Amino acid sequence: MSLSRSRSTFPLSRVSSLLAISLVLFITACAHTTKQAEVAPRGDGHFLFNDEDYSFQCLRLLGIATTGAADLGEFLTAVDQVKEGDDESWYNAWYSMGEHVEGVARDFLKKGHKASAQEAFFRAWNYYSAAGVFLVSDYNDPRFQESWQKSRNCFLEGAKLSDGLILPVEIPFEDTTLPGYFCLVDKEEKKRPLLIIQTGLDGTAEELYFALAVNALKRGYNCLFFEGPGQGRVIREQKIPFRPDWETVVTPVVDFALTLDQVDKERMALFGFSMGGYFAPRAVAYEHRIKACIADGGVYSVFEGTMSLLSPQLQKAIEEGQPAEKVEKLIEQEIKDNPAVEQFLAFMLWTFQTDSYYEVFEKLKAYTLKDCVDQIQCEMLVVNSSQDSVAGSYDQAIKLYEVLKSPKTYLEFTEAEGASQHCQMGAVMISNEQILNWLDERMHPEEAVR
Repeated sequence: MSLSRSRSTFPLSRVSSLLAISLVLFITACAHTTKQAEVAPRGDGHFLFNDEDYSFQCLRLLGIATTGAADLGEFLTAVDQVKEGDDESWYNAWYSMGEHVEGVARDFLKKGHKASAQEAFFRAWNYYSAAGVFLVSDYNDPRFQESWQKSRNCFLEGAKLSDGLILPVEIPFEDTTLPGYFCLVDKEEKKRPLLIIQTGLDGTAEELYFALAVNALKRGYNCLFFEGPGQGRVIREQKIPFRPDWETVVTPVVDFALTLDQVDKERMALFGFSMGGYFAPRAVAYEHRIKACIADGGVYSVFEGTMSLLSPQLQKAIEEGQPAEKVEKLIEQEIKDNPAVEQFLAFMLWTFQTDSYYEVFEKLKAYTLKDCVDQIQCEMLVVNSSQDSVAGSYDQAIKLYEVLKSPKTYLEFTEAEGASQHCQMGAVMISNEQILNWLDERMHPEEAVR
C-alpha cells in the first residue's frame, strides 16, 4: 500500500446506500454542532475531508470494514474528533478509539466471548494502525513505534482466537527471518492452492489479511502473507532496508511454503499491492515456481514513478546527475512548495535507511524491470485504477502491461464502479471479486464460489 494519497476523487454517490445515508446524517449533525471536524461538502470530490491525505487515509481505513477491520459507528465517532489538517487530533482520535476497542475486546475475552473478542481485536488493530500514519515525518517520535506495536499486538491477539487458522510464522531469510502469517481455509489436512501476498511501501502484513486474504480464504485458497526488507517489522525492529532484487526475498518465501503440508506446489500465485506491483513481477522474472502473478497496480519502474511527483527542474537535475548538494537544495525547496512530497520522501528516507534525499533517488534507479521483464514466464494480471495518480501509478501499470511478453491480462477499475482509487482503495469487495475470479479460472480451487 502506498503512503501517498491519491489525487483523484471519490464521490459519495459511489458509497453503499447504508454508508451514504449514515454520512448524510453525520454531515447534517456536524452542521448543527461546534465539533472540530471539517467535513467536505457533498460533490467536491473528497471523502469527508478537504485535506487529500486525510481523505485517502479515511478511505483506506473504512474500506476494509467489509472484511471485519472497522465498524461504521466507531469510524464516524473517531472522525468527528479530527480537526482538518491537525495531525495531533488525527493521532488522538484514532489512538483513543484503538484503546477503547481493545478494552472492549479484552472484556469480551474475560467473559468467554471469543468470537466477539476476535472481532474487536481486529478493529482495534486498524484504529491503532491509522493513528500513527502521519507521524512518519518524524519517525523518531516514540508514538510512531508504539501505535504500530499496539496495532500488531491486537492482530496477534485476534489470531490466537482463530482456532489455529491464522498462524504467525517466521520465514528463514539470509541470517534472519521475515515475519508473516499462514492462513488456512479449514483444518482439513489437504493440499490447496496457495496465494502468497505482499505489501508495498508503507503497508503491513496484517493489513493484507483484510485487504485480500479474508475473501481468498472463502474461495479455497490458503494464504501466506509476509513482510520483506523495508516493510513492517523488518524495518521497524530489524532495520533492514528495501532492496531492488526482490527475487532474493520471494524465493525463500516459496521455499518455506513448500515445507507446509497444506500447499499444492503446482498451484501457487503471487500478489503484490502498490509498490508490491514492482516487487512481485521482479520476483517471478527469476522465481518460476509461481504459476500466476497479480500486480495491483503494476509498476515498471519505481524510479520513474517517483520522479513523476517532482517538478521538471528537479527531475532534470536528478536525470543529469547534477551534484548531490544542488539536488538536495532543490528537493528542500520542492518540499516547501509541496507538503505531499515531504511525507512521501520522509517515508523513503526511513525505509531506505538514509538521511540523504539524493541517495534515495540514486538507490531508486535500480528499481526497474527493464533488464528482467522478458524473463517473466508465468501468466500475469496487471491491475490499474482509472484515477490513480500515486507516484505515476496509472501510467506505470500500462507500461508494465505493454512490455510483458508472457500471457497477460489487463484489468482497469473505474470511477463508475466506485473503485478508481489507488489499489481500489475503499472498494475491497469490488476489487477482490474481479481479481479472484481471474485467479479461480487459472488455479481452480475446489471450494471456489462460482
